[in-house]
Amino acid sequence: MNAAVSTTTAVPVVLIRGGRPYGEDVADLLLEGGEITAVGADLEAPADAEVVDADGCIVLPGLVDLHTHLREPGGEEAETVETGTRAAARGGYTAVHAMANTTPTADTAGVVEQVASQGETAGWCTVRPVGAVTVGLQGERLAELDAMASSRARVRVFSDDGKCVHDPVLMRRALEYVKSFDGVIAQHAQDPRLTEGAQMHEGVVSAELGLAGWPAVAEESIIARDVLLAQHVGSRLHVCHLSTAGSVDIIRWAKQRGIEVTAEVTPHHLLLTDEEVRGFDAVFKVNPPLRTAADVEAVRAGLADGTIDIVATDHAPHPRDAKDREWDQAAMGMTGLETALSLVQATMVDEGRLSWRDVARVMSEKPAEIGRDEDQGRPLEPGSPAHVLVWDPRPSQPVDPAEHASRSRNSPVAGRELPGRNRLTVHAGRITVRDGALAGA
Repeated sequence: MNAAVSTTTAVPVVLIRGGRPYGEDVADLLLEGGEITAVGADLEAPADAEVVDADGCIVLPGLVDLHTHLREPGGEEAETVETGTRAAARGGYTAVHAMANTTPTADTAGVVEQVASQGETAGWCTVRPVGAVTVGLQGERLAELDAMASSRARVRVFSDDGKCVHDPVLMRRALEYVKSFDGVIAQHAQDPRLTEGAQMHEGVVSAELGLAGWPAVAEESIIARDVLLAQHVGSRLHVCHLSTAGSVDIIRWAKQRGIEVTAEVTPHHLLLTDEEVRGFDAVFKVNPPLRTAADVEAVRAGLADGTIDIVATDHAPHPRDAKDREWDQAAMGMTGLETALSLVQATMVDEGRLSWRDVARVMSEKPAEIGRDEDQGRPLEPGSPAHVLVWDPRPSQPVDPAEHASRSRNSPVAGRELPGRNRLTVHAGRITVRDGALAGA
């Protein structure tokens, strides 16, 4: 038996005692046979149940990440499906969508089926592959969208993330094509001509540091074009890692017009600004770049009022030598799976901008809806699959990437004191995490 499968095999019955589902009234949850079978006060524990004391804890549906880089195949020095899903489980995730920028690219049915199969073997959480929009992410011709959609992996999200589908004709064709199977195009909004050689957000800090600037309009112009294309063809568009105040305004305008567009923000764009770049620590080099304090305020407000639909990590692991070099030579990206909920708690819940029920919406229910994950993000009620997170919001501790399950250590919040601790992750009725540690590992 695969080692990961054996460590995630749980007792068949779990009683979560005295937690607060969605941060509201105290209730017990009984999990049996991979389902929630009862919710209520003072439930009787079956003789064979593992009883989990959740006093003072928040109980949520398992988190769903629509934007994860697992790097396998081809980038195993940074992450594998096994290590990435371990990190996801520790962060409270029961499903992740694995981006297509692998080697070979996930642009065929064979590659996406391989990734999904590796996720099943690992067993720590559900892995839903994201298919590439174009062959090899080259932006020249459409990939095998229908073949990936009809494969065993049932791909519904397609993205060239890391690269923008810049050709408007190709983007229109992709939006038209995925309508037939209710797919969605997730766009990496970055005009390549406006960001040639760009190293950080274009503004006061970039000018003072002498680094080539990455203008906000490079993101905003692509989003504006794409929402109009989505309106024209009547298709679903999802905007990846939105980062500017102007982008929030465009999404808000599009939704007011009834355009079928959704958007995500990353945890690091809810917290960090371009001021971090002053130390030239390449851990803060990311795509899109860290923006201004005004942009951070705008994306927080957009998430709070529902303009931005979800939080997605854009977990982008890199080996040490890819980050430990001169700024202009360093890779872009940050890890995020194991700290995402703490960052959302710190920036949104503890600041009174989101309730815990809102957190369930933006980190579980809505991501599952966008990705068409039928068994994820379901209500905490009898009959729902047993994908559950028990989160203790009270403790706080400094982030130590050396303790993370991810193979990479490029966390932008290393050493920061963050709130909350994962008490329990349950995936399909199996306990994967107990008190912050991988179950049985």
